[in-house]
This record gives sequence, C-alpha cells and structure tokens, in this order.
Amino acid sequence: MVDKLTPERRSANMSRIRSENMRPELIVRSTAHRMGFRFRLHRRDLPGRPDLVFPKLKKIIFSHGCFWHQHANCIDGKLPKSRTDYWVPKLSRNVDRDTANAAALRDSGWQILTVWECETRDLPELSRKIRAFLEKQ
Repeated sequence: MVDKLTPERRSANMSRIRSENMRPELIVRSTAHRMGFRFRLHRRDLPGRPDLVFPKLKKIIFSHGCFWHQHANCIDGKLPKSRTDYWVPKLSRNVDRDTANAAALRDSGWQILTVWECETRDLPELSRKIRAFLEKQ
C-alpha cells in the first residue's frame, strides 16, 4: 500500500528544509577550505546572503539546489506536475530574486560563481571549477 502524502504531511516535510548548511553547500565549503581558501559565510550585508564570501578576492560562491533555483537542463530542476499554480510562481520568484541579487553584487564589483547541487557529485571537477574561479584575476 502506498502512503498518500497529505497536505499536513507535505507541510511537515517542507518545514524541515533549511536554507543554510545543506549538503551541497557543505561540500563546496569543505572543497574550498581543503584548497586553502578562507571565506565568510552567509554575509547578511550582501544581497542574497551569499553562501561563501571571499572578501580579499572580492569573489562569491553561491551553492544552489537544482530544484529550488530551477537549474536548466537538469533532471532535478524539473517542475512538479501537481499544484503547478503554487510551484510555478514560487520557483519563478526564486529565479528572479537570484538574478536581481547577482546583478546587484556585480554592480558592487563582486565576481560570482554559482555551483549547482548536481555539480557537487563530481568532486574532482568541482575542485577544478572552484580553483579556476578563485585563482583567476
């Protein structure tokens, strides 16, 4: 027998989803730290509260979940088939907010790298990508 997901149960599941210290972010943080880079976390004075901030380098890394931030051409970034009247506007607002935050940061002189959740599965490639971004002038 399949347990039907009730609205109350779905709400309980969704309430446990955090915005900080999620697995993909922890992978990005530990990768950058192992390479010898030091950073600040979730600076509230910057638009979008970036996940990793490298003040001396004037660089920022965002770690985005493929679903929540709608990663294009990613199986994990697909829209749900149910309750599209709820999900489409919600996820669109996330994407719009990401775009606005990135523009504000770039206007302030910051360079930005977005690491998608699906990219954290290939650690050698993730390391190469982070190193190339942080060492580039």
